Amino acid sequence: MTAGFANPGLVADSIVDLSAALGLGVAMLALRRRDPRGALTTRFLVALGLVAAVLLLRGLSWWTGSVLLERLALACAAMFPLGALIVTESMLRRHAPRRAKLTVLGGAGLLALAALLGLAEHGNGFDMALAAFQFATFALCGLLLFTRDPAALTEAENAGVWRLGLCAFLVLPFMLSDFRSLVPDMPVRLGGLGALLLIHVVLVTGGGAQTRRQGFWLMGLRIIAALALGGAAAHLDADIDLSSTVRMCAVAVAGVLAIGLMADALSTSFDQRSPGVLASIARSEAASRETLIAKLASHPLFGGAKRLRETELADYDPLILRAALRDIGVLRAADRPWQWSPDDGGVERLQALLAAHSATHLLVIGREPLDLLLVTVPLVSADPATETALALVRRLLASTPMETA
Repeated sequence: MTAGFANPGLVADSIVDLSAALGLGVAMLALRRRDPRGALTTRFLVALGLVAAVLLLRGLSWWTGSVLLERLALACAAMFPLGALIVTESMLRRHAPRRAKLTVLGGAGLLALAALLGLAEHGNGFDMALAAFQFATFALCGLLLFTRDPAALTEAENAGVWRLGLCAFLVLPFMLSDFRSLVPDMPVRLGGLGALLLIHVVLVTGGGAQTRRQGFWLMGLRIIAALALGGAAAHLDADIDLSSTVRMCAVAVAGVLAIGLMADALSTSFDQRSPGVLASIARSEAASRETLIAKLASHPLFGGAKRLRETELADYDPLILRAALRDIGVLRAADRPWQWSPDDGGVERLQALLAAHSATHLLVIGREPLDLLLVTVPLVSADPATETALALVRRLLASTPMETA
């Protein structure tokens, strides 16, 4: 074990950085899968790759005590402003001023060379120069973003510029904590945590309005739960102090956010490998209602579905059922007595029909004559998405012709 591990601050720094590197790696795969050939995505991945490399190399250098890994991490940190400028140009769809680009390129090259030669190990001069270079480049990127011509970009592109600019501004304090020569009393470096928050926001804002709201609620819940877990874990030690609490909370939040990214990516992968019911129907070449229902039977949601035609509904009085279901496509058992009074004849017969087959939903796929599909939806699958899928399946079945004799 290296001597650095006697320092709890260094242990916390390494865990936060390695968790962030893992989370960023997962997020890069998700972004690549979402837009594999996009020019903006490619440039964004380059910038994220530099950040992930900084965090990974720096964390490993603290674990192993390797001077080479630490120098490589500083070299990648010196190149990151160049990546940020490339992303800015891509978002604006125009080049930055030539003099500014040459200055950033030259500064990144000189600082990377200085890091590889070990100049960072002699005093705080390198840290001060790197911090000044990074913040000056970010200020330049911010200036380019906020002085753009909005008319030259689409509404979605302008919204993306504002979101990225706001996120970058909020992440700056986290980055500042990485420079111990500037903030010597900080209990833990928070640059990796800031990167995780930024990538969470980028991934969340990639969906629709409802998806964004759900994503922000989920992210907020994860952060609050992680802070509570970190605070509780810190108080297991009788000699707890504020610095230890901050370290534990930072480690917990970084770990939970990284695990959340991995869980989301794995869930998406599973969803893509097992297509939903609508995707199964879309791939089907069934030309009749009978063959389409047979195809649906292979899907778990419809595995136990029961189809009842009018001749099989004689015990439930088809005339009353047809009148009750006149304006209904999908009937949920949980909504009974539906829009009628509890003692209505139609309610009694529908309730008996659903109970006899332990069904949670009734799909009306034919009215003249009656053609019903009874489905039992497991409790774990009872959500708005499933309800929407059932309604769409009902429409597809109703519009599909029956086999002719």
